Amino acid sequence: MPQRLHLVFGGELVDPQRTEFVNTDDIHIVGMYPDYASAYDAWKAEAQRTVDNAHMRYFIAHIHRLRDEEIEVSPTEELGG
Repeated sequence: MPQRLHLVFGGELVDPQRTEFVNTDDIHIVGMYPDYASAYDAWKAEAQRTVDNAHMRYFIAHIHRLRDEEIEVSPTEELGG
């Protein structure tokens, strides 16, 4: 199975309705993960930790898609389906 790298990161947003960070120097890099499931677990933990701050938001970036832009991936493939 090919490696599917995912980056989990987040920080404080200017507006909770947008994805613009207040300060990009303060972006929290949670880590790089070899599959979606482990990235999701890390994302969920950070999202729950910061749930009281509506301006904090965490994201999962599909790094493998940047490497393999020519290859289409179905949503179920992300989960190993």
